Amino acid sequence: MQRRDFIKATSLGLGALMIPAYGRVIAAEELVSKLDVGLKKRLADTALTAAKSDGATYCDVRIGRYLRQFVITREDKVQNVVNTESTGMGVRVIANGTWGFAATNDLSPDSVARAARQAVQIAKANSSLTSSAVELAPTKGVGEVSWSTPIKKNSMEVPIKEKVDLLLSVNAAAMKAGADFVNSLLFQVNEQKYFASTDGSYIDQDVHRIWAPFTVNAIDKASGKFRSRDGLSSPMGMGYEYMDGAASGKIQLPGGVVAYSDSYDMEEDAVAAAKQAREKLKARSVKPGKYDLVLDPTHLWLTIHESVGHPLELDRVLGYEANFAGTSFATLDKWKSKDFKYGSDKVTLFADKTQKYSLGAVAYDDEGVKTRNWDLVKDGILVNYQAIRDQAHIINEEESHGCCYADSWSSVQFQRMANVSLAAGEGKLSPAEMVKDVENGIYIIGDGSFSIDQQRYNAQFGGQLFYEIKDGKITDMIEDVAYQIRTPEFWNACSAICDESDFRMGGSFFDGKGQPSQSSAVSHGSSTARFDGINVINTARSLG
Repeated sequence: MQRRDFIKATSLGLGALMIPAYGRVIAAEELVSKLDVGLKKRLADTALTAAKSDGATYCDVRIGRYLRQFVITREDKVQNVVNTESTGMGVRVIANGTWGFAATNDLSPDSVARAARQAVQIAKANSSLTSSAVELAPTKGVGEVSWSTPIKKNSMEVPIKEKVDLLLSVNAAAMKAGADFVNSLLFQVNEQKYFASTDGSYIDQDVHRIWAPFTVNAIDKASGKFRSRDGLSSPMGMGYEYMDGAASGKIQLPGGVVAYSDSYDMEEDAVAAAKQAREKLKARSVKPGKYDLVLDPTHLWLTIHESVGHPLELDRVLGYEANFAGTSFATLDKWKSKDFKYGSDKVTLFADKTQKYSLGAVAYDDEGVKTRNWDLVKDGILVNYQAIRDQAHIINEEESHGCCYADSWSSVQFQRMANVSLAAGEGKLSPAEMVKDVENGIYIIGDGSFSIDQQRYNAQFGGQLFYEIKDGKITDMIEDVAYQIRTPEFWNACSAICDESDFRMGGSFFDGKGQPSQSSAVSHGSSTARFDGINVINTARSLG
């Protein structure tokens, strides 16, 4: 049975139990409470026992408490403050060789047992539709363990007034520096996740994420022309300490731009953004043609996400998943050949669910598999995909890669993208040194609009800031830039990558996949990289 058929069948058992995407609205004080671990273990055991007694050969239980706070401002006004909470249990089983799933937000023993038995009934009903039994890669039970994102300050404990004051001061500073409009936001997430399975695991995890995006707009009142610049912050797997703006988190880029790694000075970035948005109003339009591109990590993360992360998800490769821009050109025959050149020999792309500060960092995935890192592309050659327990045998793997995730207790877990990153260059090389070797190029900072085809083979990417490079020197800011790629050709055009000292992460706080859609958070790291002879178009001319 394919995943889409499984979802269709199991959704019949969820209809009365589904809740709004972010759960119920609560007071801010409730964001710091937790469920008792002992209670969660007792409820999990109740569900496991009920499932096994009704004929399940495998069962896993996820008890989740998902907390979110969104603070949204514009200029001198607070537009919204939202605190939400969603708590419940999802039960997944194998019976008669087939998956079944049910969920409940009633955490009483009777309701939990009923959900488990319902999951078994659904699995048995589904078994008449399947031609082969589920084949799970083995995983060892780990007993009772716990893990938490290594935060220094729980963002949920920081008073809302402090957050509002920060955002309004950021807006005021941007307006003073030349912005005509500015909006700023603070997104904070805490996922309290408990996993138990018939393999013998009881895993309690406390996951934290934070993101502080903004957009400034500058207007030329004479012409009505406007330009914008988004913030250069990255969503991170950190606590509120990310917002302290420590100097150690700042990286000076060519062109006088400051980027950030493990801390963020939002006000400094907003002031720079206002000035750069004004500068963009006067920037000349790019001349279309072939250029050598120097891509900053604040930009390159999105190209990695779309042209590597998604097409190397095994379910897309197999055609099991086609939502949100299709399947994948990176088919199994290319991997089996052992010589498919995904990129140049300088390109090593790896998946890593343990990366410090990353959005996807956990100790165990939502199948109870211990997370790790592995290569997807090694020295330019396609060597692997991203696979979970019931996919691993397809690519001759003995165990899951540990990249299974569900965005809620009420959602069934499925294969999601791990953090996927470009390995830093081995030789010592800074962005400034890289620029010195470029005769005719463009330096791109920040992510922008993009489009990609249904095989993730042809794509187009914009950005936030563009600087012309002539004879080894950055000259003027330019505008209306987008570059076009064919994925393997693009990665084979990679001629240089800066060293580890320049390595930074970007990422997506809301990465959609699946049908019904689920959202996950994923990071992508890289150092600044150079790509030679890439086709650049003028977006203003393209729009007529």
